[in-house]
Amino acid sequence: MPTAPAPDAADESSLSYPGWRVVGVCFVMAMLVWGFGFYGHGFYLAELQRLHGWPTSLISGATTISYLFGALLVVFVDDAIRRVGVRTCVLTGAVTLAGSTAALPFVVEPWQLLAAYLAMSFAWAAMGLGAINVILGLWFVSRRGLAISLALNGASFSGIVIVPALVLVAGVAGFTAAMLAGAVFTLLVMLPLSFAVLGMAPPTANAPTPQSEAATTAATSAAWTRASALGSLAFWSVTAPFALAITSQAGFLVHQIALLEPAIGRPAAGVAVAITTAMAIVGRLTLGAMAAWLDQRLAAALSLATQTAALALLTQTADATTLLAACAVYGFSVGNVITFPALIVQREFEAASFGMLTGLSTGIILFVCAFGPVLLGLVRDASGSYSAPLTVCIVLNLVSAAIVLWRPRR
Repeated sequence: MPTAPAPDAADESSLSYPGWRVVGVCFVMAMLVWGFGFYGHGFYLAELQRLHGWPTSLISGATTISYLFGALLVVFVDDAIRRVGVRTCVLTGAVTLAGSTAALPFVVEPWQLLAAYLAMSFAWAAMGLGAINVILGLWFVSRRGLAISLALNGASFSGIVIVPALVLVAGVAGFTAAMLAGAVFTLLVMLPLSFAVLGMAPPTANAPTPQSEAATTAATSAAWTRASALGSLAFWSVTAPFALAITSQAGFLVHQIALLEPAIGRPAAGVAVAITTAMAIVGRLTLGAMAAWLDQRLAAALSLATQTAALALLTQTADATTLLAACAVYGFSVGNVITFPALIVQREFEAASFGMLTGLSTGIILFVCAFGPVLLGLVRDASGSYSAPLTVCIVLNLVSAAIVLWRPRR
C-alpha cells in the first residue's frame, strides 16, 4: 500500500503524538476481533457441540474455512484501506463481527454455521493483524515495533476479558444471551471510536498526495512486488516458519478449553485461557521494550522452544496446577509469535515495501494456520484423545524454530 513519508522521530516519541490514539483504537480492534473471531472459537466449539452434538471435526472445519477466506481477504487489505479509507474499512469489520456473533446461537444447520463464520472473515481482515500493521505503518516508522506490540496486546487482553466473560454470561443466562451481549458491546465500543479517531489523517507533512503516492508506488515496485516476494527465499524464511508455528498455535488455542475441561472442568479451563493470554501480554510488552536490541530470529526460535516444552508437559500430567503453569509458559510466547513476522520484515526489508510484504506474509500465514483447528480436530477424532494433537503441535514448533534460524541472502 502507498504509505506516507516517515513521521518525525521526535513526534513519534511524544505522548501527544496523535498516532498513539490510533494505537489505542487498534488495541480495542485486536481485543474484539481476536476475542470473538479467534479465542472465542474454542468457546463456540464447546457450546455448539453441547447444543447440536456435532462432531469436533465439523465445527473446527467451519472455523478453518473461515480462516482460509479471511486469509485471502487479508492479502488485499492494504488496497481496501487505500480505496475506502481506514474508518470505512474498520466500520465494515465491526458490523460484520457483531452480526456474525449474534447469529451463532440461532444456527441449526452446519451450512448456517459456515455462513456465520464466513461473515466473520470480513471482520478478521478489516480489524485483524494485517489491517493493524497497515494502519500503524501510516503513522509510525521509528516506533513502529513498539506501536505494533502495544496494539496487538489487545489480542492477548481479549483472552483475559472476552472469553471468560462469554463463559460467565453463558453459565448464568445462556449461550444466546452471551452472544447477543457480545454483539451489542462490539458496536457500542467500535462505532464511537471509529468516528472519533480513525477519521484523523497523519500529520500534514505525512499526508499522501497524488505525487507522493506515485513516488511511493514506484519505489515499492522497484524494491518488491508480490510476485518477486513469492519467488524470494528471504521472504519465505520469514513467512514459512511462522505459518507452521501459528498453525500449531491456532490449533492449540481453539481446542484449549475442550482439551483441559476433562481434567480440570469448564471454569478452570476458562481460567487457563485467561492465564495464557495474560502471559502473552507480559511477553509482548517485553518484546516491545527490547525489540530494537534483539536478534529477532534467535528470539523467535527460543520462543518456539519454550512453547514446545510447555506442550510436552501438557501431554504428561493431569495435575491442575501443573497444567495451569504449562499454559502460562506457553502463553508468554503466544503474542510474540504473531508479532515477530512484521518486526523481522521491518528490519530486513525495504521500508517502502512494508505494507505490501506484511499483508502478503500475513495472508499466507493465516491461510496455512487456518488448517490448524481442523487438523487437530481430525487427529483428535481419529485417536480418541488430545495426546496425538499435542504431538503434532510439538513437531510443527520444532520445524518452525529450525527454519527461522535460516538466514538466506536477499
